[in-house]
Amino acid sequence: MDTWRQRTAYYLVGLAAVMFAYAGLYYYGMNAIEGRPRTFLHALQVVVETFTTTGFGSDSPWQTPEMNVLVIVMDLTGVVLIFLALPVLVFPLFEEAISTTVPTTVGDDVTDHVVICTYTTRVDPLVAELDAVDVPYVIVEPDREKAIALVEAGYDVIHEDPDTERGLVGANLTGARALVADVSDQVDASIVLGARAISDDVPLVSIVEEPESVRYHELAGADVVLSPRSILGESLANKVAAALTADVGAAIEIGDQFDIVEFPIHRGSEIVGKTLAESGLREQAGVNVIGAWFDGDFESPPDPERPIESGTVLLVSGEETALERAKELTLSESRRVARGETIVAGYGEVGRQIAAAFDEVDLPYTVLDIEDKDGVDVVGDATNAKVLERAGIHEARSLILALPDDTAGEFATLVARDLSDSVEILCRAEEVESTKKMYRAGADYVLSLATVTGRMVASEVLDEDVISLNTQIEVVRTKAPGLAGKTLADALVRSRTGCTVVALERDGELDTDVGPDTEIRADDDLIVAGTDAGTNRFKELLA
Repeated sequence: MDTWRQRTAYYLVGLAAVMFAYAGLYYYGMNAIEGRPRTFLHALQVVVETFTTTGFGSDSPWQTPEMNVLVIVMDLTGVVLIFLALPVLVFPLFEEAISTTVPTTVGDDVTDHVVICTYTTRVDPLVAELDAVDVPYVIVEPDREKAIALVEAGYDVIHEDPDTERGLVGANLTGARALVADVSDQVDASIVLGARAISDDVPLVSIVEEPESVRYHELAGADVVLSPRSILGESLANKVAAALTADVGAAIEIGDQFDIVEFPIHRGSEIVGKTLAESGLREQAGVNVIGAWFDGDFESPPDPERPIESGTVLLVSGEETALERAKELTLSESRRVARGETIVAGYGEVGRQIAAAFDEVDLPYTVLDIEDKDGVDVVGDATNAKVLERAGIHEARSLILALPDDTAGEFATLVARDLSDSVEILCRAEEVESTKKMYRAGADYVLSLATVTGRMVASEVLDEDVISLNTQIEVVRTKAPGLAGKTLADALVRSRTGCTVVALERDGELDTDVGPDTEIRADDDLIVAGTDAGTNRFKELLA
């Protein structure tokens, strides 16, 4: 808008000069040529009336050709200078007056907040995490139109450039809990340098696209440097590796030999088509189901009468032996007898991390990429059926689509599912919104980069363990005097809070055999798992 104001000032000065010039010519013409003397003020009035079309003809008709020509030229000049300038100069003024106002600084009361530079689709999962635990934030957005849209959507935003001292001071960096830089590798490093010059104490979290940039961000002063693409690749690889090895996969340890882990339900599993109540996971395996993803939607606690399908992902807790039994129920028969081979489609940063993870556990795989480069076994487009057939889609146990474009990933999922009903399809998505489309296309497991980034940043900013990269699951240890003398079933813990009591500590001993009939004592320490919002409700209502 500063450029617009400068142009407007030049325009107004020029317009005044032109009008005074015409007033001088009209004054001379009426006195010397037309023979009808007029004052200069009268001449200026005629010029103003002509330019604005608010009055004509007070001195008409003019007798001399010279005066008629002057009036014609004056009319045309007025149209050009006044009416053609309206869309360029005047309309923006009205637009600014009626548009949403975006602040350039935060209020004095905004402290202990997270400064986010700038808005990307990866910000939404982080904002959801912060909102769930009532941690304030401010997005520093340099693009005015985007900032206006964010304000209208309910985000806390200031319109400033985070790569400037003014922008960071306007966001009250010195009073912040942390700063998150997520623009590009070079811009993020610049933001970190500027932020570190303002404050030595505020933790700085930087997100990099390329792992090679980590060292330079650390040199710039970042406290934590995250590489979400690497983590996403490792996570997708672990899902396949866990299904093809004896390992239960990545787990969060709650107590001695008591963990929380994700189990994707594979095609051909004996519990596909059964409800959670019929699955026997608790009765046969001895695990608690904390939550479940159905076609990309997370439920905690899950509906016990909802059918389990291939692609459903269960979040369960239990002892190691119980988890191993539960895993057996989630696998298809073919996966119990053969290791198979995996196709990795896309050999960018995510694809390379997947390949590296497979190399560590000695799992066979075939790399498919559209470019012919080192490490690629089959060159071609993963959205082409013949290319997938050349890569061995009919013999493969799993296909990981690590494509950087969500539209291509969705189409490749459709093609792969049409070629094989039995292959397990795992997808990487950029946007959260693409997750459901990929599930509809036939994917068995989808992990979005935006969600992974949000979870990783939240774990650093909020100082919590990441239990699942897919959603906001938190484990808390708390006393619950509101439950003293009641069983979990009587207290309706799940229905009231959406949380699961996975264990309790009594007299220094951890009891993991917790069920609906377990009676709670006042001095028990409960281990409670649920969404961030659910654990907050539990503490408010019962703790």
